Formats: sequence, structure tokens, C-alpha cells
Amino acid sequence: MTDPASVTLYHWEPNANSGKPMLTLFEKGVPFNSHYLDLLAFDQHKPDYLAVNPLGTIPAMTHGDLVLTESTAIMEYVDEAFPGPRLMPENPVDAWRARWWMKFMDQWLAPSFSMIGWSVFVGPSVRQRDPAELDAAIERIPMPERRVAWRKAISGAFSPEEMAESQRRVALGIGLLEQTLGTREWLASDAYSLADINGFNLAYALPLAQPHLSNDTLTPNILRWLRAIYARPATKACWALGRTDMARRVTILESEPA
Repeated sequence: MTDPASVTLYHWEPNANSGKPMLTLFEKGVPFNSHYLDLLAFDQHKPDYLAVNPLGTIPAMTHGDLVLTESTAIMEYVDEAFPGPRLMPENPVDAWRARWWMKFMDQWLAPSFSMIGWSVFVGPSVRQRDPAELDAAIERIPMPERRVAWRKAISGAFSPEEMAESQRRVALGIGLLEQTLGTREWLASDAYSLADINGFNLAYALPLAQPHLSNDTLTPNILRWLRAIYARPATKACWALGRTDMARRVTILESEPA
């Protein structure tokens, strides 16, 4: 086992990519230094953080001299490297299912949730700032595709076709989640796993963000699953690190079905 004392997690809100390794660390009981990066202030593109992760993406985690990036890969590292409850199923079929779901979340659902989130939250949150300051901040972004995404988010330039495709994918994903969670308690197996942590970080605010697609009447299995994860002590501790209204959306799960 490796020493957890030298773990630092560089993260934004307990949401999407940042929340995945955050919640994994809490579930494993691994103490870590929390280094908050304000994504809306472009902290992730400032020199101090670029010295840690030159790509300027968050989250990143350091463990001693090791620097780890990519949120799902960090989750698996934490599960393997530290003691605590096992979060990847031991059964090969269940482990395959957990990885299937994580890939589905990362490659299919996350980009669509991200586009919608950037359109309704990130863009409006920063576009009132000085245009010259924003342009200079965007120019510091190391990855050209991220510069394009930021410009589109700030200007509200996602096309109707792009938004419609994101909504289509979200609706499909919600349907698949509801169907799967009608057959077992957790996504990958009969035990809570990394797949559930991954999924919760994308879906915790579904009844608020997509009320016409996810509610106690239409998706009772999803709401049961989300509330079960929200009730876990690790989730409460993790979300307590949030600083914006984005993290506070999780309180929608405090309401019980009528």
C-alpha cells in the first residue's frame, strides 16, 4: 500500500470530472489536500497550475512525485493504490460492466451534459466580464479545442443542431439508466462501485436540469439510486467542499417522492 499523506487533488466543484476522484477519495477514506481551482476565474490556466498539469485540464492529483490526470483513470488508481472498501467489482463480468458504464458516461453522456451546462451556467457566469480580459484568458488555454469550446460557451454560439443532439443523447442515456436500475440496485452489480460514483457526478441534478425527462413519476429507479448515493456520508462530505450554486443543486435530492 502507498502512503496517502502526500496526496493533493486539484479540483473545481464536486461535479462531473472533478467530483469523480473527490468522491472516490472520500469513499476510500483517503486523506488528501484539497486545492480548489476556480474554473470560472480560469485558475486552471494560470502558471502555478500549468506547472502541475501543462494541459491545463482539471482535475489532477499528485501522490508524492507522481502526477495523475484524467478523472476516470484517477478513480481507478485511488481504488487500487489505497486501502479501504473495494470500489471495482472483483467479478470479471461486473468489472467489465463497471468499465462499460464509465466509458459510456465519459464518451457519450458527459460531453452532452457539458455542452448544456456550459450553455446555461458557465457561459452566462463569465460573459459579463471585460472582453479583453476574457480574450487574454482564453489565449492562455494550452489546448486549441478547449479555446474553441470556451469561446462558444461565452458567446452562446453552440448551434441549435449541437444542442438538439446533446438533448437527444441525454434522453437516450436517461432511458438506459432507468432501465438498468430497474434490474439491480447499482449500475454495475449488486454492490456500489466506481460506476455509480462516475454516474452520480453527472446525474445528481437531473430532476432539476431535466425535469421533463427525469422525475419520480418517469424515472423512479434513477431517483431512488441518486438519493441512495446522496445519503452516503462520503457524498455529504464531498459536496460540502462545493462553493457555487452548481454544487448546491444536489439538495434537490433531499425531497422525497409524494
